[in-house]
Amino acid sequence: MQKRVIIIGGGFGGINLAMAMGKIKDYDITLIDKNNYNFFPPLIYQVATAFLEPSAISYPIRKLFRHKKNLHFRLGELLKVMPEEKKILLSNGTVEYDELVFATGAETNYFGMENVQKNAIPMKTLSDAIQMRNRILTHLEEAAISRDHDEVLKHLNIVVAGGGPTGVEISGMFAEMRMSIIRKDYPELINSGAQIYLVDGGSTLLKPMSEKSQQHTYDALKKLGVKMLLNNHVNDFVDDQVFLTDGTIIPSKNLIWAAGVSAMVFEGIPASCYGRGKRLKVNAFNQVEGLANVYAIGDTCIQSGDTGFPEGHPQVAQVAIQQGKNIAHNFREMVSQKPLRPFSYTDRGSMAIIGRNQAVADLPKPKLHMSGFIAWLAWLFIHLLSLISYRNRLNTLYNWTVAYFSKDQSLRMIIRPVDKPADHEPVKEIS
Repeated sequence: MQKRVIIIGGGFGGINLAMAMGKIKDYDITLIDKNNYNFFPPLIYQVATAFLEPSAISYPIRKLFRHKKNLHFRLGELLKVMPEEKKILLSNGTVEYDELVFATGAETNYFGMENVQKNAIPMKTLSDAIQMRNRILTHLEEAAISRDHDEVLKHLNIVVAGGGPTGVEISGMFAEMRMSIIRKDYPELINSGAQIYLVDGGSTLLKPMSEKSQQHTYDALKKLGVKMLLNNHVNDFVDDQVFLTDGTIIPSKNLIWAAGVSAMVFEGIPASCYGRGKRLKVNAFNQVEGLANVYAIGDTCIQSGDTGFPEGHPQVAQVAIQQGKNIAHNFREMVSQKPLRPFSYTDRGSMAIIGRNQAVADLPKPKLHMSGFIAWLAWLFIHLLSLISYRNRLNTLYNWTVAYFSKDQSLRMIIRPVDKPADHEPVKEIS
């Protein structure tokens, strides 16, 4: 009989694990996710700024599994784990397993600030990106008809919290939009005095990258007109004002939160299984410590046993992808009772795009730093190849080509769902 493997999460780790397991006929695999699509998080900021369509970076999971008889998909949300019974409770039923793998990624961390959580714009999911696109475009339209200069500034000022790749990339994108698209589409907003602020608690941007990359990024963003507020944190966001720890108050309706992530906690998993950042503690084979037949990969785990990363691996896509493939290898070895292979992370480098013809890249082997146009081309090439399907790659390449030569894009539509009564609620008659 085939062993039942349940994978929770359809991100980088979950999809790569499932696709690799599709070649192993001894297992029956079900991937569970609350969305029925896989998407490419490094490019959600381009959806948020209306440079890419959501379909350019997403793909239906069922279509990915179409020709794999032992791969299945189930739409649902995990509510509870029952390790002793080898069951999980979903929002739409109960599922039994022989092996359970958590690939749930991470969620936005607001560090306990309720007003920020309530009012800021997160940058973690495709839904976040669409919400941000609608919100920014709506604020532009409102600013265009306002005669109150203070209100115009509140609508147009943008505060980006977090100086990592997402924060840098979205700040650069907004700066370029301000110089080209907004000047053409909204001539009434020229010389409004609005600013783009990038706030980070560290003394540099792109903290994990080299000093050369950090300095090049700082200089490039400064040239684009981005105001960088380093050694600073967002303290609160209320009444259209962003409060910083140094006492600065920025009038703005647009706080974009790219400042931190945290793993998720699940009912039924003992508290002793969690480590720093709520990440599940796993051994060198990604087995959750203290639980049998339960594994975790990617952002949701912190691993011991990899000598090159004694404090745990960085929460980046390559870790999840490599761990997913390594677990698939070990499941194959289990069938023939061969020794398992411990996980060892291969760092393939870091990169970030800043703007048109501007990016930075650090490659560990050989140790190499790139910046400017060459790094920009490398960033485009690697991100295109990383998209999950040929359709995504062609669609994205087309959009990028149009945007590059025209310095414009035609995707700036405000599209919102219409609020309707739920199916079970009667429509009220108006007399």
